[in-house]
Amino acid sequence: MSLHKRAGSNNWYSKFQFDGHTHQFSTKTPSKSLAQKAERSRRREIEAAYNGVPKRRAPRTLHVEARDWLVLKRATLAANSLSIHECSFRLHLLPKLGDQLLADIDAHVIANYQRHRLTEGGSPKTINLEVGTLRSLLRQCGFWTEDLRRDVRSLKVRNDVGMALTKEQERALMKTCRASRSPSLFPAFVVALNTGLRYSELRLLRWRQIDFLKAQLTVGDSKTPSGEQRVVPLNNAALMELQRWATRVPDRDDDHFVFPSERIGQGGVYRREPKRPIRDWKTAWKTAKRKAGVTVRFHDIRHTACTRMLEAGIPLSVVAKILGWSPSTTAMMAKRYGHIGNSALRQAVAALDTSDGHSTEGGYKNGYSQHSSESTDPVSC
Repeated sequence: MSLHKRAGSNNWYSKFQFDGHTHQFSTKTPSKSLAQKAERSRRREIEAAYNGVPKRRAPRTLHVEARDWLVLKRATLAANSLSIHECSFRLHLLPKLGDQLLADIDAHVIANYQRHRLTEGGSPKTINLEVGTLRSLLRQCGFWTEDLRRDVRSLKVRNDVGMALTKEQERALMKTCRASRSPSLFPAFVVALNTGLRYSELRLLRWRQIDFLKAQLTVGDSKTPSGEQRVVPLNNAALMELQRWATRVPDRDDDHFVFPSERIGQGGVYRREPKRPIRDWKTAWKTAKRKAGVTVRFHDIRHTACTRMLEAGIPLSVVAKILGWSPSTTAMMAKRYGHIGNSALRQAVAALDTSDGHSTEGGYKNGYSQHSSESTDPVSC
């Protein structure tokens, strides 16, 4: 190994041979003693890598690891999933656990975090998402141990959350959404109610995804792979409202968003950016609900669409395809909406009933033989 200085530089440079290759680098220091230590350290690293010795990492805090982990995931995760992870870290995980070393995060730490978040009013589903984010990071870094897999439990989530709008509530919201200062709220409400689209699917809808001739739209990015690229038929209400909305945007392009970003002042919308989607309808929706005297979430519009299709006797498999449910979600929703399907189940078995109150050829009447008072066993006959 040898150290030398280059013309015009005070820093020491290292040059040495290993396995037939020349390695050169700047030690970034004018101190010869530090340069010698840097040179020895670099050679040990190269020798360890050559011989398959894993590199030792200094203990790092959750705050540091989270930053690097998000950078790594930015290239592979969907924008919506990445946003959920970023919010979980920024708003909750880092303020409470940011100074913890990864090696010190055990089941007790996670259980205390869950309890603390519950006292803050966090919902079990949201807390489970946050712990899921933490689990993904710990697994990536090799700290999700067998003990954590065994001892960490998800919080129980209620399956009865959500409500369907009554016809009276729907009419009240129709009126207040139509009068909203945000002109896109009313068409968004109508399309959501008549298609069951998720909030993000509706917000990110582009004109190229709508086929007016075939009366259908194709969903783009979705929460699940089952929801992506699914085709949703448009009924008359949704089709007519989208056609009306389209007439207000004569210069629209296929790549433009159906519900573009809009700036609203006292006089209404004063600027639209068709190449950017609307950020949200949070304020407009809150105002519309208050004026209508209705307490619901925007997601309850999707619950309403689902409920009404099931009440009309549409098979759950068809509803699942329209709404873009994954197989696991379909199984869960079958339990959640099971009470709605009871009438459809009764109609299904009624269709099998060929009895007219009289015996049929080769059949049985009231469980007895036509020629005997003894009960007849149809299995043994």
